[in-house]
Amino acid sequence: MTEVVCPNDTNPLGILQGGRLVQWLDIASAVTAQTHAECVCVTVSIDSMKFMAPANIGDIITVKARVTRAFHTSMEIKVYAWARKVHEPLKYLISEAYFTFVALKNKGERAAVPF
Repeated sequence: MTEVVCPNDTNPLGILQGGRLVQWLDIASAVTAQTHAECVCVTVSIDSMKFMAPANIGDIITVKARVTRAFHTSMEIKVYAWARKVHEPLKYLISEAYFTFVALKNKGERAAVPF
């Protein structure tokens, strides 16, 4: 997933707000979980959320997520976020976290997840 840091995403110093980054990480993790489970998945927890470096207005954010473990009805997703300046090719890690998702059937009951 790729995003651009816009003024609406930042604090008064022009730095990306942590809450906006968490939102982007959650979306990327949800897409990963739902693709793996082939059904709707919801966030159960966010573990080990680390903010390592700031991103600023105009930076390009790349988010990558992958399933690291699958259980009976839940999955652990590791997600990373990198930032880069528009005119610079080097990316730098700004955040990493573990999200846990549970798979749901249409009526909200837990659904089995492929191992």
